[in-house]
Amino acid sequence: MTAKELRTMYVSFFRERGHREIPSASLLPENDPTVLFTTAGMHPLVPYLLGEKHPLGRRLTDVQKCIRTSDIDEVGDDVHLTFFEMMGNWSLGDYFKEESVSMSFEFLTRHLHIPPERLAVTVFAGDAAAPADEETAQAWKRLGLKEEQIFRYGSEENWWGPVGRTGPWGPERSSLCGTDGS
Repeated sequence: MTAKELRTMYVSFFRERGHREIPSASLLPENDPTVLFTTAGMHPLVPYLLGEKHPLGRRLTDVQKCIRTSDIDEVGDDVHLTFFEMMGNWSLGDYFKEESVSMSFEFLTRHLHIPPERLAVTVFAGDAAAPADEETAQAWKRLGLKEEQIFRYGSEENWWGPVGRTGPWGPERSSLCGTDGS
């Protein structure tokens, strides 16, 4: 399968479940002087994640181009990149963890044909600012994943975000989401 075929399959899967496709935003954020680059798939959606209504509705899907440099000294190993695309499905108040996990499981196992026993997932381990995400861990278990397939990581290991201490959107908005930008 090519990268283009995977992108098409992903977006089609979520469109069939009521999501509207949004285009990738610019790598240079528009109307956001707090960052130089778009650093995460959620970055262009921050206003909508904070409550503004999106013109295309409450279910969205995209393939967002991103540039990340906060861990540039580690680029070249198995998990650190500078340019990548994040495929996302977004619920703006429409569904939450259970349905999101269920759709992810269906896409991975029924459409990409990955055997469930080969899956490994992460959930937030919790810290002083936020509790552990046991709700998501339980949702994966209900779909058949075993405890040893579920990895609990804290803020330090969650290197995909937030970027830096203030989050990908800068210090002005981080107070809306907690002191660490999550």
